[in-house]
Amino acid sequence: MSTPTPVKVAVIYYSATGTVATIAKAIADSAEAAGAEVRLRKAHELAPQAAIDSNPAWAANAAATADVEEVSPDDMVWADAVIFGSPTRYGNIASQLKQFIDTLGGLWQEGKLADKVYSGFTASATMHGGQESTLLALYNTVHHFGGILVSPGYTDPSKFVDGNPYGTSHVAGQGDIPVGDQTLTAARVQAERVVKFARALAS
Repeated sequence: MSTPTPVKVAVIYYSATGTVATIAKAIADSAEAAGAEVRLRKAHELAPQAAIDSNPAWAANAAATADVEEVSPDDMVWADAVIFGSPTRYGNIASQLKQFIDTLGGLWQEGKLADKVYSGFTASATMHGGQESTLLALYNTVHHFGGILVSPGYTDPSKFVDGNPYGTSHVAGQGDIPVGDQTLTAARVQAERVVKFARALAS
């Protein structure tokens, strides 16, 4: 039996209070379980320390993820597939992740962002708090990269339960609704699908 084609997946996220960080870890673990080499990377924090300290959940997540490496443009070059994660901010991605994406102009001009697989995940406070528009806004960037968009769609029975074909998403309330089995299942399905298509492209 031949060994599967090696696939490199970068999971790049921003998380304030920890919901997106939890999903990012689940996606990274699932991609690894599917045979990918994985880099889990967080976006650089732009908020002042006083703002972080004013919210116990934000401060706790900052401490809990202190050992997660910050993303660099090299992670984009390295990856065969990139899975971006961000909480929704007024129906768009957080400025911290956008700031990183905005640094990639040089790589874009060199064509080094094209022909990779891309996908995304998000979280919001409420059911209709911008999950779909956040992922669609993120995916506009993928088109500019010349990337290959691999969303989960309704390709697994579980997707008819969580109901989001655009990407894994979680309703977090005010951070008091923890990531549960439904979201973790969605993360696994999305990660496995990304690895599958990245592997098909690589081979």
